[in-house]
Amino acid sequence: MIDIIYKPIGIIHSKFKEQKGMPIQPSAAKDIEGTVEVFPKYEKGLKDIEGFSHIILIYHFHLSKSYSLEVVPFMDNKLHGIFTTRAPSRPNTVGISIVRLIKAKKNILYIKDVDIVDGTPLLNIKPFVSEFDNPKVINRGWLEKNISKLPRFKDNGRFSK
Repeated sequence: MIDIIYKPIGIIHSKFKEQKGMPIQPSAAKDIEGTVEVFPKYEKGLKDIEGFSHIILIYHFHLSKSYSLEVVPFMDNKLHGIFTTRAPSRPNTVGISIVRLIKAKKNILYIKDVDIVDGTPLLNIKPFVSEFDNPKVINRGWLEKNISKLPRFKDNGRFSK
């Protein structure tokens, strides 16, 4: 099989300088602000992005150094397969987040609901369109009984339930 090589198209900036203490999902990061700096050579690709309220950021988990195929995730105390969790340490360190787009100014996107560490390499951006991207979820697997455990990030830097 051939090697697959991606080159960043930008950098994601947030108030989180390390993984410790940051929200684990965008829904837990409500109103947390950040920016996406798209490299100037890709700026034309942002044309008409202001018309979308939400965008999908696809990025590289640059701080992940190893992985295990079975993990005990944050919201449970049982071992689960890595592909049934949203843990960042994965065989391919690719992450996705749906964030709110507040405004775009040249090559800078101002966003909210950021659950991404500062300096994360951006691989791609897609518009979020609920009719395309939001099918009715029927089964949530093992997370069904744990979804209420998702902590919410507060402006004081603490989490609450």
